[in-house]
Amino acid sequence: MSLFPAFAGLSSNNNLKNENSSKELDWLSNQSFRTEDALTLHQRCTKGEEQAVQRSADPSLSVDQPPLEEPDEEGFPKPKKKKKDKKKKKQKRKHKKKSREQSESSRSGSDSDSPRGHASEASRLEQETEKLRQEQIHLQGCFVWLDDLQTPTDQPFCVDKKADRANWEYKSLYRGDIARYRRKGNSCLGLNPKRHFITWVDSASEKKKIEKKQDRYFSKAGRLLLSTEGFPVHPGDVGPGAKQTPITSDFMAVSDWKEEDVRGPVAPAWVNPLGVYDASTTLWLQGKGQPEPENQQARPAGAPGNVNTAMISKVEEFNRKLRENPEDAKTWMEFVSFQDELMTGPSPFTMNERESEKRKTSLKVTLEKKIAILERAIESNPGSVKLKLARLELCKELWEPSTLLKEWKKLVFLHPNNTELWKKYLLFCQSQFSTFSVLKVSSIYGKCLTTLAAVHDGSMVSHPALPGTAEAILEIFLQQCHFLRQAGHSEKVISLFQAVLDFTFFKPDSVKDLPTREQVEFFEPFWDSGEPRFGERGARGWQAWMHQQERGGWLIPNEQDDEDEDIEDDTEVKDKTLPKWRIWLDVEASRETKNWLPWRPDKSKGQSEEDCEDPDRQVLFDDIGPSVIRILKPELRFQLMCSFLQFLGIPSGCSYSGPDWSITLDEWSVFDSGLATERPLTSLDLQCSGVSCIGHMATLHSVKKQIGHCKDGEEFIQNVFHQALPLFSKEEKSLLSLYWLQYEKLKVLHYLQNKNKKKLKCQGKKSKKLAKNLLKEAENRNNLALWKEYAHLEWLLGNLEDSRKVFDTAITLATSQGLQNPALCSLCLLYTQLELEAVEDAVGEAATSRAVHILTKLAECGPYSAYKGQVSPVNILKARKAYEYAFLGCLTESSLLCDSTVATMRADVAVSLVACFALFQYLTVGIEAADRVYMQALEKTELFLHKKTEITNLWTQPTELETLTLMRSVLLRYHMKVNVYPLGPLRETLTSALKLFPGNHSLWRLYVQTENKYHNASRARRFFDSVTRNADMITPRLFAIYAEQKRKELVDSVQSRVDIGGVYSTIPESGLSNRIRVLFEHAVQSDNGAHCPLLWRMYLHFLVSQGNRERSRGAFYKALQDCPWVKGLYMDAIEYFPDHMQEIMDLMTEKELRVRVPLEELDILLED
Repeated sequence: MSLFPAFAGLSSNNNLKNENSSKELDWLSNQSFRTEDALTLHQRCTKGEEQAVQRSADPSLSVDQPPLEEPDEEGFPKPKKKKKDKKKKKQKRKHKKKSREQSESSRSGSDSDSPRGHASEASRLEQETEKLRQEQIHLQGCFVWLDDLQTPTDQPFCVDKKADRANWEYKSLYRGDIARYRRKGNSCLGLNPKRHFITWVDSASEKKKIEKKQDRYFSKAGRLLLSTEGFPVHPGDVGPGAKQTPITSDFMAVSDWKEEDVRGPVAPAWVNPLGVYDASTTLWLQGKGQPEPENQQARPAGAPGNVNTAMISKVEEFNRKLRENPEDAKTWMEFVSFQDELMTGPSPFTMNERESEKRKTSLKVTLEKKIAILERAIESNPGSVKLKLARLELCKELWEPSTLLKEWKKLVFLHPNNTELWKKYLLFCQSQFSTFSVLKVSSIYGKCLTTLAAVHDGSMVSHPALPGTAEAILEIFLQQCHFLRQAGHSEKVISLFQAVLDFTFFKPDSVKDLPTREQVEFFEPFWDSGEPRFGERGARGWQAWMHQQERGGWLIPNEQDDEDEDIEDDTEVKDKTLPKWRIWLDVEASRETKNWLPWRPDKSKGQSEEDCEDPDRQVLFDDIGPSVIRILKPELRFQLMCSFLQFLGIPSGCSYSGPDWSITLDEWSVFDSGLATERPLTSLDLQCSGVSCIGHMATLHSVKKQIGHCKDGEEFIQNVFHQALPLFSKEEKSLLSLYWLQYEKLKVLHYLQNKNKKKLKCQGKKSKKLAKNLLKEAENRNNLALWKEYAHLEWLLGNLEDSRKVFDTAITLATSQGLQNPALCSLCLLYTQLELEAVEDAVGEAATSRAVHILTKLAECGPYSAYKGQVSPVNILKARKAYEYAFLGCLTESSLLCDSTVATMRADVAVSLVACFALFQYLTVGIEAADRVYMQALEKTELFLHKKTEITNLWTQPTELETLTLMRSVLLRYHMKVNVYPLGPLRETLTSALKLFPGNHSLWRLYVQTENKYHNASRARRFFDSVTRNADMITPRLFAIYAEQKRKELVDSVQSRVDIGGVYSTIPESGLSNRIRVLFEHAVQSDNGAHCPLLWRMYLHFLVSQGNRERSRGAFYKALQDCPWVKGLYMDAIEYFPDHMQEIMDLMTEKELRVRVPLEELDILLED
């Protein structure tokens, strides 16, 4: 037979003709070849091709086996191969085409060889094929499990004519429809195991893994691995197939602690009433997931998807918590904050490195994801205002201002009784530069106060008043007053306070039971009547005016004032040679100082409203009527009066250190140390709040810093005190008198610091006269606080002997009470400190004998006698025993008492007593003994502080812990000044206190003064960084910037010295300017720093000092986006950018800020 069937006929026909040619073709014949075998093989191939064509035309689903694979030339099925790229697929198609052509040629050759010999065998194959087709038709259209088949079949397939739409939507078949199998061994059926075997691992991928270089630490995969958390590895746990690590002498196995198996809680009866559900179904019904297996082995670090397992676990934990408790708003907020951490690195849900590298995180993506989470949270918590506020804060970056304003209005309409929401809404309205104007924001304030007043008095029935509404109404009123003060409308601020004080303290009895709005309607005729108001000369009040109107009214006498004494120099322009912008700033500041009171026509002189030269000085009732509030609580009434005094520049105990009051800080005085170097023990009596008072509107670093007011302003303040004192109780009266005398002492200190002897002498006479008049009153004769201020005033004026007489007289009044009287302890403490400061340069026991005498007499509780000589050691021992006994007893009582008025009184006694005892120990034993007293007191006070729960507001006084820490720091600083002593105790005291009280200005000033004396700034910078990360106040950031600026001034002063030589001119700046700029950038991006006027003014001044004008202008316009209402910013910009003065003035006019000197009027003044 021929080896190739196509040549078989050719060789037989030409056998006789061409013998020579047949001999040459002997190699084509094969005697062992049989045609039957070739025909059988050809039919099997043909049957396989027909089945493949049938499957492609009408696909069916397999029950249990994978579809038949295409056989190779030997009849064995080919092993499965992975998907290749397009080029390999094309080659595979060409190969199939060639094999099909060869099979067709072989089939034609075999048929031509033996068409009759194999007829019976062909008919048998056709019968088998027909039988198989009938079985497929029988199974077509129905699904039958393989176990249910009566007769086994080779092709258990079923044709499904209904297409599965999921196959069009997804990239692959459903995983349940794909047969799974596991290969075992390296052999295959049909192969000789001795000569052939199959390797199931792809050698190419293994080769690539081997050739791949290890990632370095700076690569993306390395940085990602370093940023992930580690996985716990248990030495006792060995995975399946892992080998036990052999124990060597270098390794000691430590048994790992494993938690005992704790069974979960039993499911409630309503979940599984019949007990037929398994554990997973029961958990699913409860909305919970299955617990993770305890012995779950961690995958290797290099495995895909394992790098961010910690992040995935956190996400799963958040999802589980929110699924089980969707009403937990706190968890929702934590999940929103977690998105920042989640979006900083690659996504933990990517399956390969290529997809991870392509992923790009952006701010917009993060914001949209946060907003989506918050919207889902609001659906579960529709009444949560906190979640809605967070959503609006995030939408600020994505929405238009008009859309955002509509959402705010909608939210305020839904929650009109929520005071915190109103505060946020008001801050939003006054910080939107595009829609801002003073009148528009003032009307919003009026609407807010009107709505809250209706809620508070019960007029709005739909929404009840929340706790703390009365206090919040007063705070919002003060926030409006600060807004108007910073915008330059000081007349409206004074009128607002006058209206509210008259409305509160002089209300007629006939209208007290009416709602607030109706009371305001009755108040309007009094305001428009022209009667003197609160603080003006001859003011009688609303109630007296209404009673007199019922009787027929009274006649206003024609009072002729002595106008000759009030004649002042009207020449506002002192020097016309100065630049125009400098003249405008001077004239604007001078008019602010003189004309901060509202103008009213004097009827005795026949004046009318038309006679006013500046219409903005007149305040109508429509400007203040909506903001008039009703205050019923006595403590809130006194706080209203104290706030009014604070606006006038009188120290009254208001503390602007809270996070919500950062918008009021606008003055450099928050960093002033006062007379810290000259008077290290008593300089802390000065109160530097950082909030400017009415009548003092100037640039940030203006040379003219004034204390006090013009003549009309001082007269107004005196009238305020005279009219306010009869309105309060005895204790409140004494406090108001104390504030008045402290204001006079503050003016004396100002003139003393500026070394203005003429004004100091004049002011000293006025202050002493006031102190004597206050002490002559019956209720103030035994007021030790007033005696203390009067004696201190005499000491400041240089009258030491007179001051000592006053101190001795005051101690004699209450010496019988001794250590139990906090006012007496405070007076003796100040007396002792002044004596120590007076003999600071003296040496020996004689220098401190007066101080020891004062403290000894305080402890004896006997009759007091003036100083005659040194104190005997016996009296010192007796005094020490008395101090120790009183000290231990006072601390024990204070720690046992709860938060009440008695506890506060005992705490005040403890503070004064501890300060006196520590100073006594310092003078008699040493600084270690005094410091030990303070440490014991601080430990007890800190425990007492944790038990108290106080609400921080504007009028919160410094706590006992703050006061004791301040006293301890002052004593340590004084000792370091007069002796050699390490810095460690002082630094530790300040840092520990500032971590607890990051808003205390006095502690920060002490800390900055202490650290700036040393050249190593690393410790201070680390401390500032740690405090600013944890505190939500702007105070630590301000003082961190101030400390770096003082350090830069020191470096610049050294480099600018000419007398030393040219060596120091080459000292590098060491990056201080860049560091300060970065601190400013971080501060203005914080929540509280963005709306802090003082921070923006400092930033603008720093950029201008660096010489970059264009960048400074950019910072100015950026500041206007957050603080468009601050007039001081515009004045600073006119000083820094005089070329753009007209543009800045137009902005001020457009935003309706108070401009007292228009440019047209300035031109007229310059022409005259």
